[in-house]
Amino acid sequence: MTDIDTSTLEGPHAGQPVRHAGADLDDATAAVVMVHGRGATAHSILGMAGEFEADDVAYLAPSAARNTWYPHSFMEPMPKNQPHLDSALAFVGSVAGEAADAVGRENVLLLGFSQGACLSSEWVARNAARFGGLVGFSGGLIGPEGTPREYDGDLDGTPAFLGCSDVDPHIPLERVEETTEVLEELGADVDERIYEGMGHGVNEDELSAAKAMVASLERDGE
Repeated sequence: MTDIDTSTLEGPHAGQPVRHAGADLDDATAAVVMVHGRGATAHSILGMAGEFEADDVAYLAPSAARNTWYPHSFMEPMPKNQPHLDSALAFVGSVAGEAADAVGRENVLLLGFSQGACLSSEWVARNAARFGGLVGFSGGLIGPEGTPREYDGDLDGTPAFLGCSDVDPHIPLERVEETTEVLEELGADVDERIYEGMGHGVNEDELSAAKAMVASLERDGE
């Protein structure tokens, strides 16, 4: 597998490894960047790759320092989560960039759960272009209520899936809805699904939606 060059990273996540499953990036037709949640690991989210049954896809999972991308809630003022937040965004960007160099940006999908979904959504919004997709399980854009969403770029039809409970203890429903609105304004094709009473987790319907997106990604990359 092609090593992911993270030598230019600064801040708390500098020197952290990138875990891998699936096809070697050199041989893959597509790539999924998988971003774990708070207190979890790259290995744990890579376990989800087995659900997708896609042979020609490389799965790349950056590992957060101390298993946490940023210390406080994603709803806190952004300076409170620095320098961790900028370091985390740069790390995700580095992995996504290496994947794009190997398989083409249109064949790279970013997927995250919880804190990882917040980070993935924020990075895609800040770097809007045509990607293979975005999957956000229980997450949303970062920052307190009223944060200006002055993003540049054009997602140009990038498929995006946002799934969350209506009573998630960590992710306000209003933030998921705001994220959908912002991504659509940037040109994404968003599939938002809200599940009654689910709590904080990932259900079978969400996994099925993500599996379909990865399968489409694999076909497009052939």
